[in-house]
Amino acid sequence: MKVLITSGPTRQYLDPVRFISNASSGVMGRELAQAALDAGHEVIVVSGPVRVSYPTAAKVITVETTEQMLAACLQEFVHCDGLIGAAAPCDYRPIEIANHKIRKTGEPLSLVLVETADIVATLGQQKRKDQWTVGFALETEDAHFRAITKLQKKMCDLVVVNSPAAIDAEDNAVDVVNPTSKIVLQVAGTKAMVARALIHYIDHHLVKPR
Repeated sequence: MKVLITSGPTRQYLDPVRFISNASSGVMGRELAQAALDAGHEVIVVSGPVRVSYPTAAKVITVETTEQMLAACLQEFVHCDGLIGAAAPCDYRPIEIANHKIRKTGEPLSLVLVETADIVATLGQQKRKDQWTVGFALETEDAHFRAITKLQKKMCDLVVVNSPAAIDAEDNAVDVVNPTSKIVLQVAGTKAMVARALIHYIDHHLVKPR
């Protein structure tokens, strides 16, 4: 089986030196890659800027922006059996990028932002019947309701629900929800433990027999 994993944050530049991003560390993506390799799978990681090192046995494609991450995923997903969307790509980008460093003027600065493309939703709409997609939902309120909404909107086979406590942490606590809104897996512990449990579940419930 060949698995595509997205990992880390993306950056959306305001000017040549400033950007919008988030604190995603790539640790969950790294552990998912290692767990998938340990299970005997081929792994492709599309990663935003992170400090972690991915397993050397994985193919790693580095990107910066959400647009670049989507383009890389579109190119790789057609050759893969499934996607795990563990990245935290920026949901918004500035409508205009300044050509030069934005200078202080003593006045308030207004930014006009527009939504970026949804990577997991785009791939979910394009997946073949023999492919699967797993999304991640990091929520601060109404977590399960919002996660189920995301699962349906993005046409995922599973969604992994976690909280902001997972950001840049070594531990995680997740609920895995299926399209019938049922929690099919709950795991708390190190991200390595969570990754192994998730890969095991995918292997036994989503992988299509050949």
